[in-house]
Amino acid sequence: MGAPKSDGAGVIDDLMPSQEDLLYEEELLRNPYSLKMWVRYIQARQDAPAKRRYLLYERALKSLPGSYKLWYAYLRERRTATRGMRIDHPAVASLNNTYERALVSMHKMPRIWLDYLELLVEQKFVTKARRTFDRALAALPITQHDRVWVLYLKFIRQPGVPVDTAIRVYRRYLKLEPEHVEEYIAYLKAKNRWGEAAQKLAELLNDDTFRSLEGKSKHQMWLELCDIITKHPKDVQEMKVEAILRGGIRKFTDEVGRLWTSLADFYIRHGMFERARDVYEEGMNAVVTVHDFSLIFDALTQFEESLLSAKMEALGMEDEPEQAQDDDGTDFLLKDDGNDIDLRLARLEHLMTRRPELLSSVVLRQNPHNVAEWHKRVKLFVGNPTRQILTYTEAVKTVDIDQALGKPHSLWCAFAKFYEHHGDVANARVIFEKAVQVPFKYVDDLAQVWCEWAEMELRHQNFRRALDLIKRATTMPPGRAHSRMTVEEERQLPVQQRLYRSLKLWMFATDLEESLGTVESTQAAYDRIMELRIATPQVILNYGAFLQEHKFWEESFKVYERGVALFKYPHVRDIWRAYLKQFVERYGGKKLERARDLFEHALSMAPPEESKPLYLEYALLEERYGLAKHCMEVYERASKSVPKAERMSIYDIYIAKASEFFGIGKVREVMELAIEAQPPHDLPDADCRALCLRYAQLERKLGEIDRARAIFVHASTLANPRVDHKFWLDWKQFEVAHGNEDTFREMLRIQRSVAASYSHTQVQSVVDSVRVAESMRERAAAGQPMDAMAALEAEANASISADAAAADKGRALPGFVSAGVIQQGQQQEGPSGKGGAAANPEELDIDMDGEEEGTRAGSIGAAGAQQGSGEGGEGGGGEDEDGTDVQVKAVPASVYGNLASAVGEKREEEGGMQGAMERLKKRRVGQ
Repeated sequence: MGAPKSDGAGVIDDLMPSQEDLLYEEELLRNPYSLKMWVRYIQARQDAPAKRRYLLYERALKSLPGSYKLWYAYLRERRTATRGMRIDHPAVASLNNTYERALVSMHKMPRIWLDYLELLVEQKFVTKARRTFDRALAALPITQHDRVWVLYLKFIRQPGVPVDTAIRVYRRYLKLEPEHVEEYIAYLKAKNRWGEAAQKLAELLNDDTFRSLEGKSKHQMWLELCDIITKHPKDVQEMKVEAILRGGIRKFTDEVGRLWTSLADFYIRHGMFERARDVYEEGMNAVVTVHDFSLIFDALTQFEESLLSAKMEALGMEDEPEQAQDDDGTDFLLKDDGNDIDLRLARLEHLMTRRPELLSSVVLRQNPHNVAEWHKRVKLFVGNPTRQILTYTEAVKTVDIDQALGKPHSLWCAFAKFYEHHGDVANARVIFEKAVQVPFKYVDDLAQVWCEWAEMELRHQNFRRALDLIKRATTMPPGRAHSRMTVEEERQLPVQQRLYRSLKLWMFATDLEESLGTVESTQAAYDRIMELRIATPQVILNYGAFLQEHKFWEESFKVYERGVALFKYPHVRDIWRAYLKQFVERYGGKKLERARDLFEHALSMAPPEESKPLYLEYALLEERYGLAKHCMEVYERASKSVPKAERMSIYDIYIAKASEFFGIGKVREVMELAIEAQPPHDLPDADCRALCLRYAQLERKLGEIDRARAIFVHASTLANPRVDHKFWLDWKQFEVAHGNEDTFREMLRIQRSVAASYSHTQVQSVVDSVRVAESMRERAAAGQPMDAMAALEAEANASISADAAAADKGRALPGFVSAGVIQQGQQQEGPSGKGGAAANPEELDIDMDGEEEGTRAGSIGAAGAQQGSGEGGEGGGGEDEDGTDVQVKAVPASVYGNLASAVGEKREEEGGMQGAMERLKKRRVGQ
């Protein structure tokens, strides 16, 4: 008996305060309600046994039962100690009791409730947890309920929680948060509560103020509802499924095919196959898009195939019935063995053959005014005249003229041709008679109907009836003869009131008159066209050709005269050509003055680009029937009137005719006229250069060498040596064949001069651009506005003035053109004070007499001395051992910019600017 006492005494001793706790105990005896002292005491005994710490917490909470800090620390410590224990452990039950005791005073603290609820959820105590959740919701204010409901919903979605309990909890939750109904629907679908889910979806669809938190549209929710009520018809028997689906079909116009298939699927799952088939047919006749039609048609086809397959499998599983021996087949109507496979096959085949017709109906429901689709629909019923007639009748009644897509008159014409094709001309006339009363949008549509009617009569040899129809159509309506209307007022009239001005109808009328009528009636028709002012150049040509066929020449010429008075270029071009051609062929030279007047009139009206054919025909007329002199005058006028690009072809003919009629003298005159022509009557440079070569070749053949050389000199300014190699090659061959040393040298000099002139133009453009760029940079640095065009003009004017001053100052020999080696105004005397001859890179090595060479060198040197400007000039030169003076010209500083100044400084350090010969001498000395 002593041992237990000693054990109990030991436990009590462990719980009693130690010597170290006396300080805290004495302080707590003086002030037992000091929260700070209790917290320090508990923290100081962090390493004490759990029971001793629990005792300290209990003592502290007894003194301070309303301290959230103590309760929270106590519960957290005890929960940490029970982690991992079984739910039937005594410590777990003690922890639950501790939470209950804490909630007595901490019932307004949501954190304590949430920790306790999480503990119960982990322990799987469904009833206790549900009741605790309810107590928490009752104790906490409503502003804190959202924190509890998050855990509550998580709890009821756990396995093991009864579905009915969860549904009741969700219903309570939706009263607080009605916008979270989609979570409830998702839970119902997960638990196979399809009836409740369908009802909630229906309520959402009827609520116009609902906005989905998941971003679903009304249409998506409709489709979701359709899936539920069609796939689970037994769970939604209390709902009006058909009314719901039809309401969705009326409300949503896009993707209604899925709604129709859902309604049919609902009846299929109920076993109401005939009703489902009716729904499919109704859907195919109601949808307006090909996509929806394809959905319904494919679903119907699959439905029929599945029924057929099921029936064949059912018959295959049954044994074949034994046939009675005395069965003569007389009572087959009274027997029903259930074998309707042939009927089902026929139904499926009929459905497949109807697909084009049904698809055409869908397209026409989209746009009933689509004329092309009506024509396609008629072709579907080939072989069934009754259906074709009904289709045409429906088409002409349905299509609105103002909204028609296509040509509505083609339906009437095709309808009448259908009757004609079947031999019923009387009904075809009735159709045409109705068609001409239709208020078409355009006059040409109504005119086409009249023309089709007349052509039908012509095909049946009713020529007089066809002619009467056209006369009836082209008759002016009564009351329009004396009324004058503006164009806008006339457009407001019906097409029947404007038909008499239809050119298409009048052209058909003239064709009929030419074939069936008389000359007078045909002339009257053409004259009426011209009176109505609807004639075209083709009408004038046709009228003139008709009169000429009947030998009415002067009348045809009068028609042409009226035509040229009505039209202008370019429309009148064909009329003039026909008029002039027919007049010349008819009279030739008998009425030459009249023909000349016609050509002059035509040329006065023709623009330059259209005048070339007229000039050629005019010249041909003068050549055949007139005077050669007049012919030459016409060609001369043509060379000045036609466009610049076509003048060379005129000159070719002009030269040929001059040679034929007047000889070489006239040819020279024409060529000189062409070469020396001044703007705006001049030739292009290429054509002028080619003509000069021809002229020179002609003079060469005639032995006029000097004249040929003068022509080459004249044309040399038009030939760039770097581009026009052929010209200079021809001149070179000419000088080799007919010239001497002087003429050859002169040719080379001119070649260099021309090349330098072209090069100077190119270099000057580069220099100008550099100057303008520098000027613009200076303006930008100074803050002045940069006007590029003004700067360019100023620089161009300055350049022109500088060049003119330099030319007047430095030109020594008037009329001399430099070959580019010596720049005028920049030549410099040599060391001996004499000007040297310019180095010629293309000079021929021809032995000459010493006296002539000395004389020539002296003259050139004198010219160089006169052009020099002293040692201070821009160029320098030196004299070689053989007396040749090489000149150097400086490059303008604006070309290279800063680089030029750097090179100049370097040259000054080396001893000044040196020519090529000086450098060559130094190199030889160095060697």
